[in-house]
Amino acid sequence: MACMKLGSKADAFQKKGQAWFCTTGLPSDIVVEVEDMSFHLHKFPLLSRSGVMEKLIADASEKGDANCTINLKDIPGGAKTFELVAKFCYGVKHEITASNVVHLRCAAEHLEMTEQYGEDNLISQTEIFFNQVVLKNWKDSLKCLQTCGDENIIPHAEELNITKRCIESLAVKASTDPNLFGWPMIDHGGPMQSPGGSLLWNGISTGARPVNLSSDWWFDDVSSLTLPLYKKLTLAMEARGIKQEIIAGSLEYYAKKYLPGLSRRKSSQMGPTAIDPPPEEDQKILLEEIDCLLPMQKGLVSTKFLFGLLRTALILRASPSCISNLEKRIGMQLDQATLEDLLMPNFSYSMETLYNFECVLRMVQHFMAIDQATGGASPCSIEDEHLLGSPSLTPVTMVAKLIDGYLAEVAPDVNLKLTKFMSLAEAVPEYARPMDDGLYRAIDIYLKSHPMLADSDREELCRLMDCQKLSLEACTHAAQNERLPLRIIVQVLFFEQLQLRTSIAGCFLVSDNLADGSRQFRSGLGAASQEGGWNTAVRENQVLKVGMDSMRMRVSELEKECSDMKQEIEKLGRVKGGTGGGSTWSNVSKKFGFRLKSQMCSAQEGSVSKQDNASGKVEKGRGKQHKHKKNLSWDE
Repeated sequence: MACMKLGSKADAFQKKGQAWFCTTGLPSDIVVEVEDMSFHLHKFPLLSRSGVMEKLIADASEKGDANCTINLKDIPGGAKTFELVAKFCYGVKHEITASNVVHLRCAAEHLEMTEQYGEDNLISQTEIFFNQVVLKNWKDSLKCLQTCGDENIIPHAEELNITKRCIESLAVKASTDPNLFGWPMIDHGGPMQSPGGSLLWNGISTGARPVNLSSDWWFDDVSSLTLPLYKKLTLAMEARGIKQEIIAGSLEYYAKKYLPGLSRRKSSQMGPTAIDPPPEEDQKILLEEIDCLLPMQKGLVSTKFLFGLLRTALILRASPSCISNLEKRIGMQLDQATLEDLLMPNFSYSMETLYNFECVLRMVQHFMAIDQATGGASPCSIEDEHLLGSPSLTPVTMVAKLIDGYLAEVAPDVNLKLTKFMSLAEAVPEYARPMDDGLYRAIDIYLKSHPMLADSDREELCRLMDCQKLSLEACTHAAQNERLPLRIIVQVLFFEQLQLRTSIAGCFLVSDNLADGSRQFRSGLGAASQEGGWNTAVRENQVLKVGMDSMRMRVSELEKECSDMKQEIEKLGRVKGGTGGGSTWSNVSKKFGFRLKSQMCSAQEGSVSKQDNASGKVEKGRGKQHKHKKNLSWDE
């Protein structure tokens, strides 16, 4: 740390208990009381340097006070600073450093130690050191700014613009590439350097170049400032054009240092050093100030950090506006959250639910509102198993998956009302869920945890999911799920059959393409390679024949199951006084919203007959070319 040495005389001050004595050989003729300390000094050295002391001594002499006693109540820096002032007046050796220059400058101003009362007085000496040494060095500027945070110094430092000048100096240095500062700058926390930039070892240049500093090199330094000073410095840096990402990183570092709830899971090798946590009221004020200073922009800080702030705000009972802002910040980047982040305990006095359900609902609503405002929530349709529509579908789909997982986690809560559960599920639009398996799982868990739910409520809850968007595995599970209403089970069975028929029809189309390809391959073969080509074609046809036989058996089984279902439904219709079987099936189809696609069946039948004809032609050709293989069987 830089310093300025003043005075040339030997130290003639001695401390005895709560009193200081000047041992110059002359008896003391004045006593100056500062706080609980008394200084037994001489009048002339004091009045020759200070206008205030000159007036006070004159007033005491007019009163005829033989034992001149002066009480200095409001001197900046207190007794410790006045000790340095007294040494300066006597010309005793002492040092001005970054730690005491602010106190000395304010005390000199308070005592009117101007050039009028002597050359090179204390005001001019402290100003020279402050401007020429302190403000040109990061470490000294920071130290001076820290001393400006003392309660009895703040008004004096503000009046003399000391605080402002320190902040401007630090803001300029932080906004400039630290690697451009070179020798004076690397004094911060690193090895000494020569003016050329090489590292020094015992004053000898090693030729090695220092490691470049990152943009967060100043985070730990400024985190030692009090909140008011840190806030002023942050605003000054923002005005200097420092990137928002860097400002946000500094705020996150500062918050983690003084809010213990944010750093409970951090690694011991990462983040700020742990300190004694401040009182809860101070933590609350800090959190609200961090919220005000943090730019409202997506991606500046991690979602986990924002959830930590929100959780802490709920515990400390922060202002509603602060909590609302944090919810909006999280909502902007909800697609980056994890299920663990969403599982926030309910800190309210009512304790209706185990987790804070309302916060999550508001965050989802804010995310969807932003998505719609940016044009990312256009309606979407499913065609040929491809999702069309929203350009921001990936984040929305991630949020939908996240919310389905959250619903599954909170569903076992017996105090979770059906309306709340449905409101969160409905907050996610239908196009955001390519598959409804996650939603079905959450609904099933809720039904299992709430067995006393009325049938009408069960049906209303199950209408949240689209049976057409369930996978085959989910359909199989739902068809055997006794907790689902009968109407939903019938829908699931129907769409399961529809999916199977679609899959089988697709397989037949693929087999047709393979058969056509094999015919083109055979027609293009030359006479020399005809025998090898026919052998390959025979093997391919054998494989296709086995696959088609298994598919035919599966289709027969499905048609039988469908026929049994129709008979059962017709029986139910006759018991309830319904019409004939055909009309009953039609009514049930209309009631459940089934839309059979007959073209799939016709396409399937056409594919089967086409494949049979192709197989016959292949066998006929094979018999003409290779009679010795006539007994080869297709059923092997």
